[in-house]
Amino acid sequence: PPPPGHQPVGPPQPGHQPVGPPPPPMMPSSSTAPGHRPIGPPEPPMHPISAAAPSPPSFVPAPPAPMPFVAPTPPLPVGPMPRQMTSPPTLQQPQWSTASAQHRENSVNLLRDRQLLRTHGSEPIETVAPPPLGHSFPAEANCNPDVMSCTMNAVPATAELLRRSRLPLGLAMHPFKDLRSLAVIQANVIVRCRDCRAYINPFVRFSSQQRWRCSLCFLDNDLPEEFLYDPMSQTYGDPSRRPEIRNGTVEFIATQEYSVRPPPPATYILALDVSQVLSSDPAVAKSATAYLTAVSQTLLRCLDRLPGDTRTQLAVITFNGVLHLYKLDGPRPSLLAMPDLDGDSDLPMPEGLLVPVAECRDAIVELLESLPELEFPAVPGCCLGSALAIAHRLAQSSGGRLLLFLASRPSVGPGALSGPAGSDSDDLAGQPATDYYKRLALDCCSAQLSVDLFCVGPGHTDLASVMPIAVYSSGRVHRYPRLPDDADRLAADLGRHLTRKLGLEAVLRVRCSNGYSVAAFYGSCFVRATDLAALPCASPDAGFAIQLAVGDGAGTAGASEPVVFQAALLYTGRKGERRIECTRWDCRLLPGLRMCSPGPTSGRLSAFWRKSAPSAS
Repeated sequence: PPPPGHQPVGPPQPGHQPVGPPPPPMMPSSSTAPGHRPIGPPEPPMHPISAAAPSPPSFVPAPPAPMPFVAPTPPLPVGPMPRQMTSPPTLQQPQWSTASAQHRENSVNLLRDRQLLRTHGSEPIETVAPPPLGHSFPAEANCNPDVMSCTMNAVPATAELLRRSRLPLGLAMHPFKDLRSLAVIQANVIVRCRDCRAYINPFVRFSSQQRWRCSLCFLDNDLPEEFLYDPMSQTYGDPSRRPEIRNGTVEFIATQEYSVRPPPPATYILALDVSQVLSSDPAVAKSATAYLTAVSQTLLRCLDRLPGDTRTQLAVITFNGVLHLYKLDGPRPSLLAMPDLDGDSDLPMPEGLLVPVAECRDAIVELLESLPELEFPAVPGCCLGSALAIAHRLAQSSGGRLLLFLASRPSVGPGALSGPAGSDSDDLAGQPATDYYKRLALDCCSAQLSVDLFCVGPGHTDLASVMPIAVYSSGRVHRYPRLPDDADRLAADLGRHLTRKLGLEAVLRVRCSNGYSVAAFYGSCFVRATDLAALPCASPDAGFAIQLAVGDGAGTAGASEPVVFQAALLYTGRKGERRIECTRWDCRLLPGLRMCSPGPTSGRLSAFWRKSAPSAS
């Protein structure tokens, strides 16, 4: 029904019946404006109000009157109401809401914008810095990040927190990397913790001049009186001024207790595949001659710069279907062909195969100069397994380095591979066809012999099967498929291999703070124990990835104590002395995901994944 006081405008429509009681008549208002004329017929006179309720008056329809013209009302638009225009309609830009404008401001054009993490237009991620350490450490307490660094700037305190972070916890390291400045310390006593055997480092605390607290296991140890002497200032009294406390990477001259046997001479063995020299394909024969020329010229150029002392030894082996050994102890070299490919270890080895470079230099130079034009016995095949077995017997007592150049697939003798030949890229995706070369690599590692593999020429070598000989003996793998175009690169890489610094009979051990442990080693090495890797030859170009695990005792010392990782490399130097290169890296503790310093750098993560991905696959 119409609300009270409603007065219909105009006469009722034909056939219209009012719903509900008729509205009461409106009282005349004294506030009617002068000249106001009511619309419709005059109203009937009003009856006075009586005590008894009057009967409802009957509705009398008014006579029809002409209706004024009313323009039709347009339909209401669907959506937000348009703004009122106070001026004639013109072409306007679309009006955006506040949420849409903010969305446009925060959007990123991936084809145009290079800076994806904007510093304006969006709220920054709320982070809380970790609590400060309870002790001040030297400015250079951490080592060079190129030597060792952690994938995370803040280490999780629990395994669940590490899982939620979805980041790997590990170390990317080059423990034998060339450094411009390295503190070398020679002392009668190397200060170490008596419990965890960690070396004294910049993150320890001195309770007095006679006591220090280990930063890994938090055990108090005695400090020898010799440690109070500062060799830089030549004064006594302040142990915090020692080089071990002021530097992140130091090198100790090891004492006699770190030597198992007298230091052997530096030994180099060259094993050259000449099976493709007499190939019927001119391109293949040309590539074989090109690599022999590059190898011989590079070795002649670097012969006087080989790391080692006056006892440095050298041997040369070539092979195709048979072995070719060279006696170099005479005035001129002589070739010995060995058709027996069984590798019988009971047969005596000929004398004069492994000779000192200083004493037999003339014969070595003559052999290298004539090597590219030398006529080899025309026996088809490749007896790689026999050549490796002979090299292992030559270096069994001294260890050393074996530079292996392979141009074709092993086909005869021990370790021969059968089946159709494919491509190296296809074989790398599959499994090795034999484990002979892996078992031989472990024997070479026991004899402290490292094998560097150079695959030369376009021929198929079955890398998936042959590569373990280098991986498990701390060697490296190179490939030069486009010879002679790759001859310059081969010469440069070989020159680097022959002249870089040398670390023989090396072992690498990684120690961590309480609650953290080493889960896996990735790289060219043989893992003897969980935290110990054997390296027959330490190289400054070799990198490793160390996977870490979080245990139950992590973070028990509190957030004010740093989490310390220490790597120690024990090796024999070029002059026969035993050395220990010690490297340290510390991180803050991460109690929660919000309490973190700036995130991990892409370089550390990529270095870790680059080393761990091949081994994990």
